[in-house]
Amino acid sequence: MTLNKKLFLVVALLSVINSIDAQTIPQQDLDSITLTSTRIDIPFKENSRTVNIITSADIKNSAAVNVADLLQQVAGVDIRRRGTGGSQADLFIRGGGFDQTLLLIDGIKMDDAQTGHHTMNAALPIEVIERIEIIKGPAARVFGQNAFTGAINIVTKKKLNNTVSTNVEAGSFGQLNGNVTVGLEQDNATHIVHFGRVTSAGYRNNSDYDNSNYFIKSIFNKDKQPIEMIATFMERKFGAENFYTTNSTFNEYEETQNSLIAFTTTFRKNNFKIRPRVYWKRNQDVFLLRRFEPEFYRNFHISDKIGAEANASYNSKLGITGFGVDVSKIYLRSNNLGNRNRFMATVFLEHKFNLADNKLDITPGVAMTYFSDFDFNAFPGIDIGYSISDDLRLYGNVGYTYRIPTYTDLYYSDPATSGNPDLEPEEAFAQELGIKYFSPKFSASVAVFNRDADNLIDYIRPNTTDGVFTATNIREVNTKGIEFDASYNFKIKEFNQTLAFGYSFLEDDILDQNPELSRYSLNTLKHQYITRFSTQLFKNIRQNIVYKYAERTTGQTYNVWDASLVMRLKQMEFTVTASNIFNADYIETGFVPMPPSNVLFGFRYNFR
Repeated sequence: MTLNKKLFLVVALLSVINSIDAQTIPQQDLDSITLTSTRIDIPFKENSRTVNIITSADIKNSAAVNVADLLQQVAGVDIRRRGTGGSQADLFIRGGGFDQTLLLIDGIKMDDAQTGHHTMNAALPIEVIERIEIIKGPAARVFGQNAFTGAINIVTKKKLNNTVSTNVEAGSFGQLNGNVTVGLEQDNATHIVHFGRVTSAGYRNNSDYDNSNYFIKSIFNKDKQPIEMIATFMERKFGAENFYTTNSTFNEYEETQNSLIAFTTTFRKNNFKIRPRVYWKRNQDVFLLRRFEPEFYRNFHISDKIGAEANASYNSKLGITGFGVDVSKIYLRSNNLGNRNRFMATVFLEHKFNLADNKLDITPGVAMTYFSDFDFNAFPGIDIGYSISDDLRLYGNVGYTYRIPTYTDLYYSDPATSGNPDLEPEEAFAQELGIKYFSPKFSASVAVFNRDADNLIDYIRPNTTDGVFTATNIREVNTKGIEFDASYNFKIKEFNQTLAFGYSFLEDDILDQNPELSRYSLNTLKHQYITRFSTQLFKNIRQNIVYKYAERTTGQTYNVWDASLVMRLKQMEFTVTASNIFNADYIETGFVPMPPSNVLFGFRYNFR
């Protein structure tokens, strides 16, 4: 039986069971969301940047099974996967590089000094995520290093009451997934515990994986001075066939471990708020060029980041002042990159002025950063917004942004690749102008942007016959584009329906280089179009269809359709998720073809 016939049969069988009671998923009101990734508390509708929110309702109504799949449904965000099941994916915003987007978890910076290839190793399972905040454009003055083209903040759930939820999934390519999520409420504490494991035999040679996720979030001393603890451990073991080479005899293999522990609290007194935090983040990476001959070629890296930060805000007649300090020490141990360490310190200062009866806001700010192995830098910026009405807002921002080279950029060496210890930091001056409209039924936003970058780092070889790619500061690059997002909420009978779509266009002049001489910079998304239709026709069944179109600067185009079906029967939930329904043949990065059509069946039970 073909995939399409299987899906049709499942839909037909489930559609007749419309008399069983189940809860519908409410639309989440964006008015109720306050951005948590900034020092100044700003309601979502009042911010003066391009920000996308993936709400908990969006997560439930998506055809996604992990964060990488979720982010692929946002225009302007480019997730380039080498593996599936969360094994390896690179994160890009507005044509930047994979080292130029910062990932945060509850505001904790998850950048890795070894390489941005490990950024998504820290992504959490969707069962513990409340929402995802996507901040596009230069964000160095808000977040510091690595927020060159934007930042993504994963906000975890606060509590799950006293519940236990189990989920089991099985499907194509020997996929077998399972997880347990527990919520526990005590007199003076709240706990969320999650354990999950996702496995697959692989959709092609040497593409198997065995990945595990552990998550704990606790809030202690709730009645007096709450202290929040978050601890994560993500382990990935996967065949890395042709991730880095075209040699089919190598059978590349990789294992990574990413962990975090952090403690945060918040002090409030009158108009003053301060939020101190201490944290320790670690990433471990083992790569074998020959999976079954570890002695042939092996890279082993361990990077530790130990940090402390304090972010504060003060309300006065002149507006809101936000300020903060972030200090961290990085240690790297590597058989290829050597033993390295770096001290970083960043001071932030910004102030939001409210003028013209609070219709106009102006927020200038600056980040001043010191690196023990690079120069002192100061990066200013300003956001301006004007509320034309309660629902319509005009905004713009300009700012400088930067990124220092990773240790891989500086010191990596193999027969085909060479780092460069003389690299300079990347810098850019970016501008953006946008307008956005929000109402309960319809929302839309349009933004145009421009980025003039200098000293961008790419791996370049001198000619097509010399196979050694060397990390190089390339010439100035101009990037400009436009983004459009819209969603329409309506009802059929008493059920919520959502139609959302987004489009992004990006143009840069980097193709003036010889494409055969560059490794990374020539694969940006020129055109990206995404449509998601989430519909409910019966009180216990919901369907979701996602269409993604991509055209890259190299000329490659592809169309991908995904879909999911969810049936809720009181405390039970049955799901069917179909990916790449029409069997598109495409590559997102490097030499790795994406999986053909596949289906995943799931069952969830909630104990109450």
